[in-house]
Amino acid sequence: MNEMVRDALTYLYVPGDRPERFDKAAASGAGAIVLDLEDAVPLREKAVARSAAARWLHSRDPDSVPVWVRINSDENIIADLEAVIPAAPTGIWLPKCNGVSDLVALDEALSALEGDVPIPVSPLIETAAGLWNVREICTGPRVAFIQLGEVDLAADLGSRPGPDGSELLWARSRAATASAAAGIAPPLGPASPEIRDLAAFTRDTERIQRLGFEGRACIHPSQLEPVATVFAPSADDVEAARGLLDVFAAAQGAAVVGADGRLIDEAVARNARRVLARVR
Repeated sequence: MNEMVRDALTYLYVPGDRPERFDKAAASGAGAIVLDLEDAVPLREKAVARSAAARWLHSRDPDSVPVWVRINSDENIIADLEAVIPAAPTGIWLPKCNGVSDLVALDEALSALEGDVPIPVSPLIETAAGLWNVREICTGPRVAFIQLGEVDLAADLGSRPGPDGSELLWARSRAATASAAAGIAPPLGPASPEIRDLAAFTRDTERIQRLGFEGRACIHPSQLEPVATVFAPSADDVEAARGLLDVFAAAQGAAVVGADGRLIDEAVARNARRVLARVR
């Protein structure tokens, strides 16, 4: 199982046609921001959005907050890439990824446009076809981590939203399993339209954390703190993990019973290392 952890836990969307919000998003405290050229932008504003995103990317401090761009996956894809890739975004989010062929095509387009540093990609699984092919998608070119676009996915599956998100439990588990099997970073938690009932949003974030997700995409600054709180280990978690690893090291990697009477083996130690990897 992989132990990779992303460099950000919170990714804040900002519509690409609202450049007055770009600096605010970058200063929001989010670990990364996502300039959205897709669903958040009306069709008539696509060209405006990509131009605004490109100008801001060119002018930003490259050492500041990471900036990803969610491009369109339709006929706008090449125009989007030609506009933003010369400005060297941190990475690209590919919506509605249905299979490896989508990633191969994107890889070819990026190779023709990027500089010396390869640009990573995060595919969004938003269709039944994408969910079925998610294991292969995780092994596709440039894939750093995957995500579920749950609103679109539920619509494609015909699922009806419930109070506990159980209707998408299989999809979430499949995404986490496929990521671990492929040796890539854990999936990023899906964006949620819940911006008022933060208690409900927090409970859902806790559910995806338990399933093996790491961090979450956010559509509103109010969601940032709950996500950071859920995914950042507490002081007690860190102390326990360090103590457990000390005992395991003293046993020279052999299974050993800890002070609390519980067995400590390599699998338990791996989880402890994952906790410490999340310390910011």
